[in-house]
Parts: sequence; structure tokens; C-alpha cells
Amino acid sequence: MPSLQQRLASILRDVLSVEQEPDGALTVRHNGTFASLRVVSIAEGLELVSLTQILAWDLPLTRKIRDRAAKQARDVNFGAVTMLEKTAVKTAAKTASKTGDVMLRYNFPGAGLSDDALRTLILLVLDTGIQVRDALIAGAP
Repeated sequence: MPSLQQRLASILRDVLSVEQEPDGALTVRHNGTFASLRVVSIAEGLELVSLTQILAWDLPLTRKIRDRAAKQARDVNFGAVTMLEKTAVKTAAKTASKTGDVMLRYNFPGAGLSDDALRTLILLVLDTGIQVRDALIAGAP
């Protein structure tokens, strides 16, 4: 019987671009985003699929973007939306400005799901990430 990680690679290759990373994680590309999927063993018989999807990077951290990110974090059904703030390097012409990267994270138990159910759940999460990204960058400067 294939491992959960092997199942993920097999079922996702049918619908997404999948790269196997040296550490065993899978990188998938979906509609302008990319995500890392890995299987994490929590306890004997309990393996979680950990999905981290990068939705946007180097967004200018305006009040509007922050408000949109907070709304998406509250409203999302699959996973947690996280914004990581960064300070840009100062140049001679201007002061440093803050930017942010936005991610969607979702962990779920993979055991007991059929291949179709597992694929569908992952695609639902990835599509949720696309919706969050689109809401964030709509009209962004």
C-alpha cells in the first residue's frame, strides 16, 4: 500500500504541475500560485497533510490591503490566512516602506479519504487560496 505522500503525488499529477522536493515535500502550481504539501506524522496512525500556499508577495501594506487581509482571514472556510510583514531596504531617494507576503495554511488528516476525496479537498483549498488572492489584489496599487 502506498504511503500518504506517495498517494498525494500520484493523485495530484493528474490535475496539477507537481514537483517532488529533495526533502519529500511536493510543490504544486495552481492558477498563478504555488503550494507546498507534506505529510506530517503527529502520532501513530495519525498523519496530517500540511498545505502552505503562497498567495501574494511583496504587497504594499496599505490600510486597504491590511483590511482586506483581515477580512479574508475572518471569512475563509479552508485554512488560515497569514500575512508576514517585511520592511523594504531604504534607498537614497526614499524611506523604507513595508510590504507583505500572504499565505494560506491548512492541515487535515489524510487517512480514510479516498483518492478522489483527497484530490477534491486539496483542489478546494487551493481554489480558496485563489479567491483570497483575488480579493487581496483587486484594485491594489
